[in-house]
Amino acid sequence: MNNPLLSFDELPRFDQLKPGHVAPAMAALLADSEAALAAVTASSFPAQWSEIARVLDVSIEKLGRAWGVVSHLNNVADTPELRAAYNAALPKVTEFFTRLGADERLYAKYKAIDPASLNPEQSQAHKNAMRNFVLGGAELAGQARERFAAIQERQAELSQKFSENALDATDAFAYYASDAELAGVPEDVKQAALAAAKAEDKSGYKLTLKMPCYLPVMQFAHSSTLREKLYRAYVTRASDQSSPETRGFDNSALIAEMLSLRLEEARLLGYGNFGELSVVPKMADSPQQVISFLRDLAARARPFAERDLADLRAFAAQQLKLSDPQAWDWPYVSEKLKEARYAFSEQEVKQYFPAPKVLSGLFKIVETLFDVRISLDSAPVWNSDVAFYRLERDNTLLGQFYLDPSARTGKRGGAWMDDMRSRWLRPDNGQLQTPVAHLVCNFAHGVGDKPALLTHDDVTTLFHEFGHGLHHLLTQVNERDVSGISGVEWDAVELPSQFMENFCWEWDVLKDMTAHVDTGAPLPRELFNKMLAAKNFQSGMQTVRQIEMSLFDMLLHTAHDPTLDLMPLLHQVRAEVAVLQAPDWSRTAHTFSHIFAGGYAAGYYSYKWAEVLSADAYAAFEETIGKDGTPNAQTGRKYRQAILEAGGSRPAMASFKAFRGREPTLDALLRHQGMTVQN
Repeated sequence: MNNPLLSFDELPRFDQLKPGHVAPAMAALLADSEAALAAVTASSFPAQWSEIARVLDVSIEKLGRAWGVVSHLNNVADTPELRAAYNAALPKVTEFFTRLGADERLYAKYKAIDPASLNPEQSQAHKNAMRNFVLGGAELAGQARERFAAIQERQAELSQKFSENALDATDAFAYYASDAELAGVPEDVKQAALAAAKAEDKSGYKLTLKMPCYLPVMQFAHSSTLREKLYRAYVTRASDQSSPETRGFDNSALIAEMLSLRLEEARLLGYGNFGELSVVPKMADSPQQVISFLRDLAARARPFAERDLADLRAFAAQQLKLSDPQAWDWPYVSEKLKEARYAFSEQEVKQYFPAPKVLSGLFKIVETLFDVRISLDSAPVWNSDVAFYRLERDNTLLGQFYLDPSARTGKRGGAWMDDMRSRWLRPDNGQLQTPVAHLVCNFAHGVGDKPALLTHDDVTTLFHEFGHGLHHLLTQVNERDVSGISGVEWDAVELPSQFMENFCWEWDVLKDMTAHVDTGAPLPRELFNKMLAAKNFQSGMQTVRQIEMSLFDMLLHTAHDPTLDLMPLLHQVRAEVAVLQAPDWSRTAHTFSHIFAGGYAAGYYSYKWAEVLSADAYAAFEETIGKDGTPNAQTGRKYRQAILEAGGSRPAMASFKAFRGREPTLDALLRHQGMTVQN
């Protein structure tokens, strides 16, 4: 069988890949990797970095790339057949990588490598490897080692099932609304809902829990009854509180088992809880430091959040005659207050952000700041929505990326960047391998002959993910384990992504990515000024919401008994931090995929932690901005070289200090979010 998963000379043949290819490809690649592991752990094999890499790393990289292709498709093009193939292979792949990370013979070989023989990049990769061997159970023996391996395999299964339940519970909901019920809902959203219903030969308008449909209904629908219906379905997804037809996707038992296994894993490795284990490879020194950081930030933000809420309550009572707004009313009240206060609506702004124009504007700022050229390229793709691009400097290829922008059935929600291939000076042939990335979003489709329209939040999301992509693609590091995002501390990895978001608020950047969908006119400066005035609208409430989730995550992994219901802890955190309390039946933790299926367990705080770094880094651009309002190219070059090109080849703090000349402070973050006390 000509198996596309076993072809590594070119880009993945996504258009040819079938679920039936998965099992034979994984069997062949696992066998090759087993043979490579046996070879390098033989007593006669030299304890040399380059030799181990030439044999073992080459095999492991191929296995990882092929499995990455399968995992990617599982996330963006889920089918029953692919899901079955993925789940059949998952335990075997997990078992191998768990065993590899705990192999005492390989650990001994790495210990025997002469540090003096390593260049700085290899030295950092070696330090990381030695730490990861310990965290991977290499110093465990007997029953403890066997139990550790079993825990890893079970956690992989549970994480995958959690993700499937969240996706299936989201896809299972549909409500066919009447025209009258949709009063207030934007016309493009209505047309998309009408088309979705027609595609199923149904009458009415098909409403779903996918964000391009759910959010505008919550913001604009005049019917509180309709908003309640969607809100209740959304916040009870994959839980015991969901509707009878979707209750088969309840994640409650999975969460409890995952938390128990994480605690057991931490204790096997000598830690008191999973939070202590989680921070070992991160910038933060301890869970307590993280908790103190979050509570300090909450104390600073809460007065602003309380003021935000008071404004909302007063407006709801006076202008909307809502004396007691419910949870499903707040997005609507918020949008109405914003329209009243700043004299514009998100719907008005959206007309100026056709996706193709936004993309060309994004490429322009990236090309200007980082001295690169971005152009369309060709490659097999998994969906007709997907485009492929190349990124060059001086006609030299730096990297390539896939962009998959649209929401659809079978694609998990949210937005993310994933590395498909890393930059690597390959030890098997001496060739420089260039990096390839996946950039995935869930924006609305265009309706009829019109392009997709993005909200300003969508634009910010696109810039965010592109920041991750640049971190991966612009690296100049030749050692695979520390090139791009590899080896970067998890609580620093959001720095480049959050950094890019700032440009979405610069007029000289934004004006080049707008054109009214009907007239082609650019965004009026007057409208931009209104947007800018509203930039920090409810930033206090948004900040405490992020802190609520971060603090809940860390306390869940440090101070919670996994045998007990997690809801009392969530209520406790909300009482401490939040200014708006969710209904008792809300079960948002049951779709908190970041911590149960996305690698952020006891690490969700990373977003706020890295935001301190990114705001301070962006302040350097504010300090050097040109008289014409354009970002300074020299500052861009310094940032590129200190942060992006360095990748994980040195600690994140060293890279930050190389750029800023000092450690970060909170000042810029609080200023950017309008949370500074005026004298």
